[in-house]
Amino acid sequence: MRGEDVPKKFTYRGHSLEELQQMSLEEFARLLPSRQRRNLLRGLTPRQKRLMEQVGRALDGKRDKPIRTHCRDMIILPKMVGLKFSVHNGKEFVTFEVTPEMIGHRLGEFSLTRKKVVHGTPGIGATRSSMYIPLK
Repeated sequence: MRGEDVPKKFTYRGHSLEELQQMSLEEFARLLPSRQRRNLLRGLTPRQKRLMEQVGRALDGKRDKPIRTHCRDMIILPKMVGLKFSVHNGKEFVTFEVTPEMIGHRLGEFSLTRKKVVHGTPGIGATRSSMYIPLK
């Protein structure tokens, strides 16, 4: 079986996706790193509770559009896998679909707030060498 491509089964800390989805929030929180664990065990904010209500409606099949939110600090839970989110980055909403590998991360990590700086070419007079460029 060396030459064949066998798809690797997703696990998070030894648990399959189906097992993670069956766990309660407290059980799942025990698997997370300390910062995310403390955040979840402290309880959800009212804004995060509203987002979870929208996730519940989307799981019931009542929603086909992406879930739009400004809640960048929400931790991605196993029940969110397969849903589309549009997360605000300060200027616009960035849409992405949640995959199992994103579990435990925050929504804001996938909606970047800064973009790469692309500098243009220098204009006439911007450098010393541009003095000797003949003008047409």
